[in-house]
Amino acid sequence: MASILLFLGVLAVIGAWWLSRQGLTSKPWLEQGGAGALPEATPAPPYRVGLLVLLAVIGSLFALFISAYAMRMQLPDWRTLPIPRILWLNTAMLALSSLALQGAKRAADRDELPELRASLLAGGISALAFLSGQLLAWRQLSNEGYFLAANPANAFFYILTGLHGLHLLGGLVALGRTTEKAWRENATEKLRLSVELCATYWHFLLLVWLVFLSVLTGWAENFVDICRQLLT
Repeated sequence: MASILLFLGVLAVIGAWWLSRQGLTSKPWLEQGGAGALPEATPAPPYRVGLLVLLAVIGSLFALFISAYAMRMQLPDWRTLPIPRILWLNTAMLALSSLALQGAKRAADRDELPELRASLLAGGISALAFLSGQLLAWRQLSNEGYFLAANPANAFFYILTGLHGLHLLGGLVALGRTTEKAWRENATEKLRLSVELCATYWHFLLLVWLVFLSVLTGWAENFVDICRQLLT
């Protein structure tokens, strides 16, 4: 339960930061200007609002699964499975993919088309490497006898990592379309919004994966215990 509260807290902070950047927390009646004149509103693009709603829904889904994981592991038939070492390499690949897309966003803002194309390709390749590594982790566990139906801990591992992988695979479709468009366009102006949305989605999936990893390894509970000791 502590891990789920931590996850929701992080999502709330990110959501508040995103809203502040969109100007949704401003008070137009306090802005300087002529009496009775209100500044014209500049609403956020609908695609950004749509992505925020999508991330909120996905975050709630992941939060429910993490909550179920935390409650189910308290029962006596729970047998924790070993964490494959390749997951650390996979984490590095996903972090590199997220960094590459952040670099693509900056390149789009600076109108540097060659760097944008290279960053998009690097992000896609790193994401594919992450998914390939996840499949290798599944194969390693199954070869060692940790099958899906053998224990609830095994089932949760496969479900959590598989659900995350499916969302990343869906993001790769959008990233592929953006990359293909980047090779057809001669300017970055029409690509900025698509690249920004892809980068935001990748950062979110990286955050979700880090939360998953902290829960699977027990780091989340240890972190909460340390915080409780410091506060008491």
